[in-house]
Amino acid sequence: MKYSKAQIFSHVHKIPELKFEDQRLTSFAGTVIIQKLFSNLNLKARLRVCFDHLPISPIYGNHMIALILIVHLMLGYRRLRDMDYYRDDLMILRLLGLKRMPDVSTISRALGHVDDKSIIKIRQACREMVLARLIALGVVRVTLDFDGSVLSTGRMAEGAAVGFNKQKKGQRSYYPLFCTIAQTGQVFDVLPRSGNVHDSNGALEFMQECVRIIRAACPGIIIEVRMDSAFFSDETVKALDAEGIEFTISVPFERFAELKGMINGRRRWRYFNREFSYFDTQWKPKKWDTRFRFLFIRHKVKKQSKEPVQLDLFIPHEHGYEFKVIVTNKQTTMKKVMCFHNGRGSQENTFSELKSQCNLDYVAVRRLCGNHLYMMSAILAHNLFKELHMMVHERNRGTTEKRAALWEFTEANTLRRTLLQRAGRLTNPGGTLTLTMSGNQTVKKGVLHYLERLERAA
Repeated sequence: MKYSKAQIFSHVHKIPELKFEDQRLTSFAGTVIIQKLFSNLNLKARLRVCFDHLPISPIYGNHMIALILIVHLMLGYRRLRDMDYYRDDLMILRLLGLKRMPDVSTISRALGHVDDKSIIKIRQACREMVLARLIALGVVRVTLDFDGSVLSTGRMAEGAAVGFNKQKKGQRSYYPLFCTIAQTGQVFDVLPRSGNVHDSNGALEFMQECVRIIRAACPGIIIEVRMDSAFFSDETVKALDAEGIEFTISVPFERFAELKGMINGRRRWRYFNREFSYFDTQWKPKKWDTRFRFLFIRHKVKKQSKEPVQLDLFIPHEHGYEFKVIVTNKQTTMKKVMCFHNGRGSQENTFSELKSQCNLDYVAVRRLCGNHLYMMSAILAHNLFKELHMMVHERNRGTTEKRAALWEFTEANTLRRTLLQRAGRLTNPGGTLTLTMSGNQTVKKGVLHYLERLERAA
């Protein structure tokens, strides 16, 4: 259908007069989807158990403070003070089960009273929700990625320390160790640590604990582990192999001068495409007792190497090539091992989403446990977005060589812009509570689709 210019364009010059009134309006009408998700997961009751050992607050319980933080981060806000922009929003109050939001100072004080036992329990609740999804999926194998991520404090916060901080050198930070599930894109567990520890600090015990919990919940499941060179050690390799865990770990050239000699002395490489060639051998460092499979990979590249020249003593250099060594106990082809190990990049995407879309890198208060609770709230917000997508959408991927997630997930910011942040009005015609939204057909179709699928999953 064709329209005339008069039917399309409007000559608008006058600025309307502004008027602010208390009406039954909401800027987050789409959070009716989140309300249904929370109901399906019984989230409020799960959080209440995490703080049942603390003295009960006369008004707001600690579980309610945690729920407020999760909603705050799911809405995309960062600072605690940003709560003032939606504290009277009717849909947010209904989502939380409140008639009045607490003041920011009340939330800050509550964060100061959180203890270590609360953090341990909320970590357990996080694990239980992820395990419930794994059991529902019925997957044969699960892939665990372990790595640390720097959270800069920018100020004097309890438990922070100066350590490795590539982006903000010399700044105090936390350095938690994360365990993520490749198949679901969720964070399974996190080990809080100060910023001045090495990647491997407490890593082996943390890995073994994660494996033990998953095996107890999913008997017979095959567990795979991927790690970078910071976790490489004979203790880690032997422990994983002894427990029957399939693993790939990057090998640091700097610790074994023999690796450079083995690469430089190699004359015949096996090719499987124009870019990659390889050879593998059963080898062990001098102090090890057992030999393992070491894969030597040569990658043809066009970019110039910019590594420090001092490392020439250890790292092999050949014009047009980059080299990598992986230790593994997998007995499959080199291509599958390399693709599996390179799939670790999905964890970096998870860290990026946690920081950019759930504000994991924000330090809310000065107390250590308060900051840990904020961190766990960000992780739960991220996991809940993934859980929402998995409840509503069908799987669209099988198991790939890189162990990509079984769903093509919608980003949290996309869901916020398209569905959650919609204007609406709450009315009560004939005694029936009604949420009225815009007649946009795309929004209507999306909201109803989510609610219908969540109702089926309940």
